[in-house]
Amino acid sequence: MSKNAKLTLLGVALLALIAGGAALLTIFGSSSGTQGTDAGNLAVVAAGEKLYARTCASCHGANLEGQKNWRQALPDGGVPAPPHDKTGHTWHHTDKLLFDYTKLGGAAMTPKDFKSNMPGFADILSDSEIWAVLSFIKSRWPEQIRLRQDAMSKRQ
Repeated sequence: MSKNAKLTLLGVALLALIAGGAALLTIFGSSSGTQGTDAGNLAVVAAGEKLYARTCASCHGANLEGQKNWRQALPDGGVPAPPHDKTGHTWHHTDKLLFDYTKLGGAAMTPKDFKSNMPGFADILSDSEIWAVLSFIKSRWPEQIRLRQDAMSKRQ
């Protein structure tokens, strides 16, 4: 292979690497906990859907439906996983609270006398991945609920 061909190939590889990095930033954004949700970004929502299926659906349901009788205490004092669809209360909370609850877990976010079975995902998901999961969840809400929750999040 000639020197010019090698340089051309190296240039193409470098451009592909830069383009790949830009695509990942578009999908996952920054790694900052202040990134926020983007329910209108199809790439972020698609990534969040895959992450949700892998890390959340076993408790919160494949269709965000939560566990049965989610408002009733379990024998251990905790409560079943709530739904994340419009029938639950997820949309009653700000993006920041949802992010912190997901990252840190229920025990870190609730009063000492409340038993939460929600684990923290700080060691499992990056901040950007948590935002992607939350973006997916929000994308499934009716527009009126999403707009109300967005307004509440902006006021915080």
